[in-house]
Amino acid sequence: MNRLKEKYNKEIIPSLKEKYNYKSVMEVPKIDKIVINIGVGDAAHNSKLIEAAMNDLEAITGQKPVTTKAKKAIAGFKLREGQAIGCKATLRGENMYNFLDKLISITLPRVRDFRGISPKAFDGRGNYTLGLTEQLIFSEIEYDNVVKVRGMDIVFVTTAKTNEEAYDLLKGFGMPFKK
Repeated sequence: MNRLKEKYNKEIIPSLKEKYNYKSVMEVPKIDKIVINIGVGDAAHNSKLIEAAMNDLEAITGQKPVTTKAKKAIAGFKLREGQAIGCKATLRGENMYNFLDKLISITLPRVRDFRGISPKAFDGRGNYTLGLTEQLIFSEIEYDNVVKVRGMDIVFVTTAKTNEEAYDLLKGFGMPFKK
């Protein structure tokens, strides 16, 4: 069993249950899924870029990502409907906990001048979005094989009803929020 899943069951559930007076264990919020998204705007002109982004995402998550396509055409961006403009991977279950563990204990501490992540990036419904400026902070990415340095969005989808509950949940997992 994963270290973080064990921590959730043994420490986080009882503490949240006590703090928010939940009657049932099923009321306690949990992380539903983690979605990692890489936008590749230049893919309109060069299809190799999307392939490189997909390879990076597969190395980071350990599962095959899907391409995201444009929903409608935008002439100003030279974008056609159905054109590949990025890729994403949705992590659930064991993979999700492994990724979260790796993110908190290995990846985020590797960021230069890291002072914690912003506690303001909640969406009002208990979901948290973390934006990263480069994929090089992940140890699976080899610097020499990087085609282009890209950022990514990591979305933590929780079952929490409010931002405060979601904050306490992620804090319980050890997310390094700024003070």
